[in-house]
Amino acid sequence: MTEYRTIKDLGNLNGKVVMLRADLNVPMDENFNVTNTARIDRTVPTIQTLMNNGAKVVVISHFGRPEGKGDMKNSLSHIVKDLEKALGKKVTFVDDCIGEKVQNAVNNMGKDEVLLLENLRFYDEEKKGNEAFAKELVKPADLYVSDAFSTAHRAHASMVAAAQQIPSAMGLLMAEEVNALTTGLNNPVRPLIAIVGGSKVSTKLDLLNNLVKKVDKLVISGGMAHTFMKANGIDTINENNSLVQMDMLDTAKEIMATAKANNCEIILPQDVVVSKEFKPMAEHKTVDLTNIPAEGWSLLDVGEKTIAAINAKLDECKTLVWNGPLGVFEMKPFDNATNKVAQHAAELTQAGKLTSVAGGGDTVSALENAGVANKFTYISTAGGAFLEWMEGKELPGVAVMARDAVKAAI
Repeated sequence: MTEYRTIKDLGNLNGKVVMLRADLNVPMDENFNVTNTARIDRTVPTIQTLMNNGAKVVVISHFGRPEGKGDMKNSLSHIVKDLEKALGKKVTFVDDCIGEKVQNAVNNMGKDEVLLLENLRFYDEEKKGNEAFAKELVKPADLYVSDAFSTAHRAHASMVAAAQQIPSAMGLLMAEEVNALTTGLNNPVRPLIAIVGGSKVSTKLDLLNNLVKKVDKLVISGGMAHTFMKANGIDTINENNSLVQMDMLDTAKEIMATAKANNCEIILPQDVVVSKEFKPMAEHKTVDLTNIPAEGWSLLDVGEKTIAAINAKLDECKTLVWNGPLGVFEMKPFDNATNKVAQHAAELTQAGKLTSVAGGGDTVSALENAGVANKFTYISTAGGAFLEWMEGKELPGVAVMARDAVKAAI
């Protein structure tokens, strides 16, 4: 199993300047007020650990999609007050991320002060993975620490090339993410069950093809389940009442065949909740698969039979990996299945019977809606990186932290 460099590998931090690559790409309203501080809060322990060990911390991050051009809309200056509040320390903002201005700010840093540099993506070189830009970026620092797992699937300059210039290691959050995902998927206690939702099979082909070779049970939910149900012989599913992808039926059959060959049990809906309108509290009813209306009604959730079947499978398992809701959780009552299964998984987790790992934007929102986001073993705030890890892909920002990776000598 791959071993990674952590803060402990950096040795004595006293007086050292540490450049910390965080993910501060937080949501904001039109008045530049942060509406969710989760990503700020989750990198605070790393900053505090570095400072408590005598390091001077310089924080770098991307924000939004400025496409290589500086603008106030995408300036990290907007999050200074939130970072200060979370840290309980003074945060000084520097309106650039490379150059003399940054070096001067580092030279003048106070003992209990943190520097926050301007948006990395104000430079095109960041997304291009430019090595010269990376060298300029880390020039004021002695050490580099990455805490941005959510960007680890991108070989950007601040994620890979920067880590190769000076001694580097994972921060607490990234190490926690990698450990949780390794425990959940790469080295799980079995039986291992995965719940995967999403609107279309075509968007999660790599994920499904990887999971059927790794997990013992796979719950396919959301709109993508409609294609598998049709491929499995449910003739009442059609393009008027579901999100079935007719051109993906053969692919769905191939995935189910691969699952069977790898002793992976696929769990599909046994009943569904249908509605005449796509809106909260719309008229709805639960029907068996043989009684799905041909048109005029749409599949928006799964029913109690399916919920009971999934929960029974959870009872048989030791590890759960979850990505994607079971229904249209954003609208009541079509969040019912997601809520009930999430709550059952949380109960098993709290009872010490299940290790539960979940991630992806919709998944986090769905678990928060169910009131159990703090009751799972681990919730990843990463979207693309979480998915690519589940797809079995190597993440450049993680790979560069491997102990045997080519790196600056420590």
